[in-house]
Amino acid sequence: MAHRQLQPHQPPHPLPRERCHHRRHGGNNGLIDGQGLVWWDWLRSHELNHSRPHLVEFLYSEEIVISNLTFLNSPAWSIHPVYCSNVKVHNVTIKTLLDAPLTDGIVPDSCLNVCIEDSTISVSHEAISVKSGLDKYGISIGRPTSDIHISRVDLQASSGAALAFGSEMSGGISGIHADHLRIHGSDKGFSLKTTPGRGGYIKEVIISDVEMDGIRVAIEFIGNLSSHPDDDFDPSELPVIDQITLKNMVGTNISVAGILLGIDSDPFTAICLSNLSFSITDSLHSSPWSCSNVSGYSESVLPEPCSELYAPSSNSSICFSLPSYSALDVA
Repeated sequence: MAHRQLQPHQPPHPLPRERCHHRRHGGNNGLIDGQGLVWWDWLRSHELNHSRPHLVEFLYSEEIVISNLTFLNSPAWSIHPVYCSNVKVHNVTIKTLLDAPLTDGIVPDSCLNVCIEDSTISVSHEAISVKSGLDKYGISIGRPTSDIHISRVDLQASSGAALAFGSEMSGGISGIHADHLRIHGSDKGFSLKTTPGRGGYIKEVIISDVEMDGIRVAIEFIGNLSSHPDDDFDPSELPVIDQITLKNMVGTNISVAGILLGIDSDPFTAICLSNLSFSITDSLHSSPWSCSNVSGYSESVLPEPCSELYAPSSNSSICFSLPSYSALDVA
């Protein structure tokens, strides 16, 4: 596509932004190509003076089904529901070039009741990224993301995380249930990002039954990202990170098992690891785990995690669990 064929002065939103109900995007193996190369070139050359468009974006919508479609080469994010409820993404394929700048797959943003399943995502930045508003803007709007179910997905994120939370999380994120994930060829398996001034919370998250291969850092939780859109934020607004459970995971060709760095005077709590086995590629080069300002519980974890996660005083009662978790599977 030549530069003259695009009209970059238009608002970068391919779909109408009116309130809507019962939208449905589906088909029989249809394809939507965002032709992102020209946008990536403009971004790399600093010729872009506005935001890049997302391929599909819904706002204030309900009862959305996106199925049986392939999304290629989004200029930025491929599927971005915002302030939506009852969203199902099923049997989709999302791909961009792995060296494209900051392309994400599916980004639920301040949404309620989202199901993502039986899909393949291969992008450069984050395959699935869960968000809920940024700093004072997210706090004042107060629209959390909750009740997210992710199952049977194949994820690749060459320079980012296969499954990420934040750093936009000021409205709150909770009730995340992810299982049966295959993650490969990614910089990070799981990422949680926040910083003082964000406020909000990330809590009640359980991720289980995961296979990873070729990952630099399997688990990375960072509490001091030091990134804000402007200087108008309150550093005393501290995020709450609590009850994050990761269990039943196998990883091969892993460089670092985990980096878990909470916030001074605001530690991450109830970080629970159970039945994890990571094969470290260079175990003599550096420690497989790095932790500070975190507390929690661990059992049956190889390599052995940080002391903060197996203190004699800790026990599994602090961990988030779902006794009826298997019942959540959607037929």
